[in-house]
Amino acid sequence: MKAKNLPFVLQALTAAVFFGASAPFAKLLLGNISPIFLAAFLYLGSGTGVSLIKLGQKLVRPAQQTEASIKKADIKWLAGAILSGGAMAPIILMISLKNTPASTASLLLNFEGVGTTLIALFFFKEAVSRRAWMAILVITLASVFLSTNFSEGFGLSLGALGIILACVLWGVDNNLTRNISGKDPLVIVAWKGVVAGMLSFFLAFLLGNPMPSFTSIISTMIVGFVSYGMSTILFILSMRGLGAARTSALYGTAPLAGVLLSIIIFGESPSAAYRLAGILMIGGALLLINEEHSHSHTHTALFHEHSHRHDDPAHAHDAITVGLHSHEHEHPAEEHDHEHMPDIHHRHGHE
Repeated sequence: MKAKNLPFVLQALTAAVFFGASAPFAKLLLGNISPIFLAAFLYLGSGTGVSLIKLGQKLVRPAQQTEASIKKADIKWLAGAILSGGAMAPIILMISLKNTPASTASLLLNFEGVGTTLIALFFFKEAVSRRAWMAILVITLASVFLSTNFSEGFGLSLGALGIILACVLWGVDNNLTRNISGKDPLVIVAWKGVVAGMLSFFLAFLLGNPMPSFTSIISTMIVGFVSYGMSTILFILSMRGLGAARTSALYGTAPLAGVLLSIIIFGESPSAAYRLAGILMIGGALLLINEEHSHSHTHTALFHEHSHRHDDPAHAHDAITVGLHSHEHEHPAEEHDHEHMPDIHHRHGHE
């Protein structure tokens, strides 16, 4: 993997750290807020916080367009992502967890990365090399070691199948979001957070869950802004350069960060499984960082919009605008051979 892709790797790993932090902090909050209201205000914290950042950007730089806006053609991808990952998956998960052992649930939740990869491969024709497959399997195996307590029992049930379905829906969400990853990530995350948060809020209200205190609400929203909002923004930015499968594999290191924070916050001692998982996850990340993918491929003429600079040779289409900006532009058809990832310019099919 070329040095130019290292920022995308770091974005995915930082996203994993932010998301992994949600588990120990949510555990601290659960004593004062019901699980469904917790999910609601985590999402609302994400959507509200990111919306305020976007508003601040417009006030400070009202005329500068650095990111591509959501267009009519993008709405179907955004709506599908919100419906699958923001609405259906969390509700199915909450219902399924009632009748599923904790060890089974922890193990099956790791299926999200596998589901994302399979959907990317078979439905969106994203290239997944043998090295990338190995990295995905190693990181998934590590997360299984890290999050499973087999002494509590294991077995597939209707609840377990529901968790698998929720993970598949999150995989659908990841792949649909990949199709609009070139668009403004702040707008994508704001819509996802607000809509998903409101759906969970009304569900908690209809079920008669007690309204949490103002302090609990604010604390939860702050955690949601960092662990869900900032994490998802970085996840989307990473998908621009790495594609859905590789980004999800790196994102699968999130449990490592969660356990590390649990050790710090709750004074837990690291287990042998944690040490083994850490070694496996580092190995999986290194496999992806050092991946090389090169072959002769054809670019059809492409007309699209995304954030770019004109000092990038691929975007030297005029010399008027300087700095990071966004506008519609065209890439002419060409055939060449170079190292690349399934980024927004290389989502071609492979034989």
